[in-house]
Amino acid sequence: MGPLPRAAGRKGLSRGGPWWAGRAMRKIPKKRFLQVAGQILRNKMAKEAIYPFYCSFKLTRRCNFTCSFCNCWHVKNRWKDMPTEDVKAVLDNLARSSVIVCSFEGGDPLVRDDIGELLRYQYEKPWYLLFTTSERDMEQRYPMPEYGKYIDFLHISIDEGHKNLDMYDDLEEYTKWGSIVTVQIVVTKNDIGALEQKIKRCHDAGVKAVVMCAVHLKNTKDHLPDLWQMSRVGMEMKKKYPGVIISPDGYFDRITWDHGCDTSSIIVDADGFLWYPCRVLEEKTINLID
Repeated sequence: MGPLPRAAGRKGLSRGGPWWAGRAMRKIPKKRFLQVAGQILRNKMAKEAIYPFYCSFKLTRRCNFTCSFCNCWHVKNRWKDMPTEDVKAVLDNLARSSVIVCSFEGGDPLVRDDIGELLRYQYEKPWYLLFTTSERDMEQRYPMPEYGKYIDFLHISIDEGHKNLDMYDDLEEYTKWGSIVTVQIVVTKNDIGALEQKIKRCHDAGVKAVVMCAVHLKNTKDHLPDLWQMSRVGMEMKKKYPGVIISPDGYFDRITWDHGCDTSSIIVDADGFLWYPCRVLEEKTINLID
């Protein structure tokens, strides 16, 4: 595979730099970790994930992109976000669960007018927060240094689908906002060969990477990569660039399953309903607002 389509002479995916040793994490009460340890043990004894530890919370379906592998933007012009108090009710319910990592996603959560209030509210919960965005010019349009005080992991989607590969140029700038920066890379069937350049750039800039497949969702084009190739390449990149890719080994194993679901994680949609055990099954169950 040839190089990514970038202008010559720009730092982009080829820039070097020191490996970054990481940033301080917020302190979670020791009691919480003991609870999670007990729940992990119960999961192992039951030989299934009775207790989920990761929650993907879709705060909105609105965004400023039209990625062909995503179906959020089809409704973004007529979508009405959940009221602030309803979002807080969902967060309260999740905080009473076994969830130790909560991920704010969308759409793009930055487009919510109340996102600052929600960030401050969730910060009192006993978990770590991931926050996913693909917004350009964040430093000019949003108070990112302030938001960064309440975000443990800032996930920035940068890939061909978002047509924002130039944002790799600014990875070092993003690390100044106080969060642990992670580049979220959605891989399509045309982009597997370009993955290593992106992982190397993350390594050189001292940031993490989350790698995921472009799942074929309803009302989208089919960009799903060859899953066996994706599984192999993902594990190769984890070995070649240790500590960069935080997608677990199990993810690259499970993507070759029939549906790839894992009950150790849950998805809450932008209307407050729970997808369980995963989105690709197209089934919602419980309303977490109540």
